[in-house]
Amino acid sequence: MVKKLLKGNEAFAEAAIRAGCEGFFGYPITPSTEFLEHMAKRMPELGRGFVQAESEVAAINMVYGAACTGKRAMTASSSPGISLMMEGISYIAGTEVPAVIVNVMRGGPGLGNIAPSQGDYNQMVKGGGHGDYFPIVLAPASVQEAIDYITLAFDLADKYRSLVFVIVDGNLGQMMEPAELPPMRDLDFITPEWAVDGETEGRERRFLSSIYIDPKDEEVTNIRLLRRKLEIEKNEILYHTEEIDDAEIVIVAFGTAGRVASTAVRQARQEGIKVGLFRPITLSPFPYKEIEKLADQAKSMLVAEMNTGMMLDDVSLSVKGKIPIEFYGRMGGITPFPDEILDEIRRINNSPPTDTDFNAREAWLDRLELIIEGEN
Repeated sequence: MVKKLLKGNEAFAEAAIRAGCEGFFGYPITPSTEFLEHMAKRMPELGRGFVQAESEVAAINMVYGAACTGKRAMTASSSPGISLMMEGISYIAGTEVPAVIVNVMRGGPGLGNIAPSQGDYNQMVKGGGHGDYFPIVLAPASVQEAIDYITLAFDLADKYRSLVFVIVDGNLGQMMEPAELPPMRDLDFITPEWAVDGETEGRERRFLSSIYIDPKDEEVTNIRLLRRKLEIEKNEILYHTEEIDDAEIVIVAFGTAGRVASTAVRQARQEGIKVGLFRPITLSPFPYKEIEKLADQAKSMLVAEMNTGMMLDDVSLSVKGKIPIEFYGRMGGITPFPDEILDEIRRINNSPPTDTDFNAREAWLDRLELIIEGEN
């Protein structure tokens, strides 16, 4: 197949259709609106379910209902819209039905703006809704990866009866890149034995719920969800590396920040600096063990994000104090330039940090304020 120039949101949506999505339910919100618009055109053409709901709360509960039938169901939204969905998301997790949710992140908190951000990391990776549950979270860094990982998202959701988030930022949703769409899958999926499909003749009645009045029953469910999480951790961790074999400085970054860091790594290598990139693709489960191994090899790490350093905490847990970790981030919808990351690489290379208890955030804030003054 030949690659075509595709816009992010539209390509993600078409990939979901080709992966077998039979029901899409959503509410428009920038910068994810093109996802819904594409679904509004294509799903009825194919005889599949599409509803523009009256709100995000309604949309997620429609996803919940469709998912209970065993069909591939999904929604797409952006940060404030995802927040409104959190109660329904927790119900889906508690009922143990598969669903896929795309979050095209924007600046915040609050209504914020429509510029790209990675500020939803904690909300996505740490759960967001109430109770003990563990979604799978995939973080593509290109239009092609988003296409590929939406297909994977549906497969993982079905495999583990799990929620799967695919998170990108407004950059990836709005940009156009050469990419290749997969062929259309036949909708010949076997209806799961747990699904509520309207058929009752010849079998026991099926009942799906997230309500467990008896605490003992709830605890059994929590144990089952935790066992499933541990199984996913063993089998499904994904990441991408560049120039990592001899790296003395390792940059850890995901999504768009990872792409920016990749350019900075190539530039630093041309200057003779031994730096490499580790880009997590599964943010949940997080590649703790893989990053810990790099801490045995590297002399320091630099975490780069488009937020206040949310993944920084997970990297710190991975490294276990073995080497110093520094941080560089931009917030509020600002995407860092490769030169900014390159300057950080040069600074660390010229003055290697030695204190593993270094307060990465406070020192970064001091440097960032000077950078902002220079920009203005």
